[in-house]
Amino acid sequence: MLTTRLREFLEDERATAHFHPHPPAFTAQEVAAVEHVPGRAMAKVVMAVADGRMVMLVLPAPLRVDLARVRDGLGAHDVRLAGEDEFAGIFPDCEAGAMPPFGHLYGLDVYVDPALADSATVLFEAGTHTQVAAMPFDEFQRLEHPHLLPFAE
Repeated sequence: MLTTRLREFLEDERATAHFHPHPPAFTAQEVAAVEHVPGRAMAKVVMAVADGRMVMLVLPAPLRVDLARVRDGLGAHDVRLAGEDEFAGIFPDCEAGAMPPFGHLYGLDVYVDPALADSATVLFEAGTHTQVAAMPFDEFQRLEHPHLLPFAE
């Protein structure tokens, strides 16, 4: 089920988005497979810690985070991937690892790799491992105002 926080935000913003259930899937690549969409259209959320500050990184499912590029792009001294135990409490209304790419709803800065914009429509987890949302990339950008940062490889 869609989280109340996300649902209310999207309703308030009159967002163009479609939601539907899918069989349980626990990685962005698995969700793309059950949804029969290219992995590049599936947004993967990765949490990182940059100089002690939690940040949300969003990129196409088949790509990986290049921590050196994140560090350089943020002007940080130390960047590392966050452990689930470090960020689970930030997303109390989401299943572990199924947080949507709307970090501002949780007080987080969001950095999106421009490769995600290559897909006109992006899919993302809507707070559970059984619910997916789809929306035009331009709509996601309008709603989230993410920082564009090339960090994927």
